[in-house]
Amino acid sequence: MSRGAAHRNRPWSRAVAAGALAVAALTLAPSADGTPGRTETAVESTSPVTEVTETEVSVRIPLPVSAGSHPARCDWLSYLRYRSSDGPSKSADADRVLVAQPGILEGAGAFDSVARNTVKAAAEKGRHIEFWALDRRSNCLEDNAGIGTGNAAKAVGYYYGGKQVDGREFDGFLTSGQAGWLAEVGLEQTVRDQYDLLSAELPGQKLRKEKVLCGGHSLGGVLTGVFATWDFDSNPATKADAGFNQCAGYFALDTTISTSLDDLNGTSPGPGGSLLPGLIPDTSIGYAAVQAGLRTGVLPRFLALPAVLNPETMNLLALSGLAAREAPDAESALLDSVPSNANIETTGRMLFSKNPEVFLKGSPTIRDFRLTNEAVLGAFMDDHSAPLAFIQTSVGFFDSAGGSGSGGAGIVDKNFPVSNSDPAQPALFGTELKAIPDEPGGPLYTWRNYDRVGAADDPVYRSASGAPFTAAAKEVTDIGELARSLSEQPLDFTEDYFPTRLVTDIQLIDDPQLAGKLVHKEGLTANPKVTFVAGDGILADHIPQDENPVILPGYQHLDVLTAAPVQNDGSRERIAAGLAEFTH
Repeated sequence: MSRGAAHRNRPWSRAVAAGALAVAALTLAPSADGTPGRTETAVESTSPVTEVTETEVSVRIPLPVSAGSHPARCDWLSYLRYRSSDGPSKSADADRVLVAQPGILEGAGAFDSVARNTVKAAAEKGRHIEFWALDRRSNCLEDNAGIGTGNAAKAVGYYYGGKQVDGREFDGFLTSGQAGWLAEVGLEQTVRDQYDLLSAELPGQKLRKEKVLCGGHSLGGVLTGVFATWDFDSNPATKADAGFNQCAGYFALDTTISTSLDDLNGTSPGPGGSLLPGLIPDTSIGYAAVQAGLRTGVLPRFLALPAVLNPETMNLLALSGLAAREAPDAESALLDSVPSNANIETTGRMLFSKNPEVFLKGSPTIRDFRLTNEAVLGAFMDDHSAPLAFIQTSVGFFDSAGGSGSGGAGIVDKNFPVSNSDPAQPALFGTELKAIPDEPGGPLYTWRNYDRVGAADDPVYRSASGAPFTAAAKEVTDIGELARSLSEQPLDFTEDYFPTRLVTDIQLIDDPQLAGKLVHKEGLTANPKVTFVAGDGILADHIPQDENPVILPGYQHLDVLTAAPVQNDGSRERIAAGLAEFTH
């Protein structure tokens, strides 16, 4: 990821398409080698929420020597800072500071919409708050120079054509063997990073206890729970350093504030199991064996599958977001311009096969269809198309000129990986009927945005069962804003190199080497909290009722981050409104 302006000497520094990042000359606390200890850089955004000032903040907090050899840029911690444009310039003077941990495979940029909406909603109530979207250290390994050009063709040329950006060629996506230091990035390093960052940015424990609200999305809720119970000075008798005493309250976005994955059992593995086959190593071998496997490279240092979930396909999501932002209604050339390698082809078949027969045959492929750039992005991430619930958003539906509804324009049931007629559809694939274009080489398939579903000109496409695939109440996110969040932010939406150890540590959290740090169990209930749950998401039936969750009808797992400020019924987005109220 890009880091602050003063140490952006690495050639793949990112330039935002809407206007290059303007340097805000705020550099503090030089380190021993003379480099600045902090940088803050203005972010120019095309967001329609214009009353919010966004900056990228980077603070030099080196990894311990025990982490081993690692890139110098990974000695920096970064976050996106959102604040009221007419509010105080100093974080310490804000009424509240919300600090958010991302979920699995997720970066700071994923919070852009909810951060902006929340800051604006609070300002309308006369309160000037800040929202800090954290980036984990592993994001430092990503090369976003191609996306940063703001041009999809240039980006593809950089990643696949040997073209230079800022005088540098792309070195390729990293392998596990090239990221050995990630074996040391587990729970302890992650919560320590949050503690050190808060201590550096808001000096004074009493100030943090008064101002900071700690929370996160998905796995970020569990990380917040771990943070709350962690003892940071290795002396349980002293509690000023305890995680819960760095926070005035907690917020959970489609998650719970806990120290276990049990509450997230809509997606979580059981002991020794896996979120997806082959994604998370078997932890039944025990803590010591897992650590040895990570350190020797027997186990992968970051999570990856040969299709859908790996650094190249995460980058493909950003590319599709960039193309959709740059030319939303243009016929997509993206999939014809990226190479036909095994990884991309397998991903395409996984995401865009009508049924098992098409998947096995490998034809027709997504390349055989005429799709706009927005329709490609929708195919990848909409809840009526994407096969994996934890990457789903509710951004609208396929459409086509001349569509007549009831399967018109060749929009039919998508019965892969599971069938729409299967009443026992696994939660991993979501609950919505899936749809897919069915006329290769035929009409240009377009995208009907969330706020055009149910409009007078909506043909109301239907499943073979006769049921409409979707309705206005089930659509909550603007696809244009999703595209912007995926491709415009200097700290991006995804986490391409998610450390395996972070998840295995959570699965093995009762091991004495970890449990001895989570000594302040009272921390989970020491502060007030608010919990928001996606009503159509994979966790809707798994969040305990004693959490008093605010259920959000129509929302999917990512919608809690990306939902539009004004919903289809004319109401304000409920999470932003609820978080703003919680800051009082």
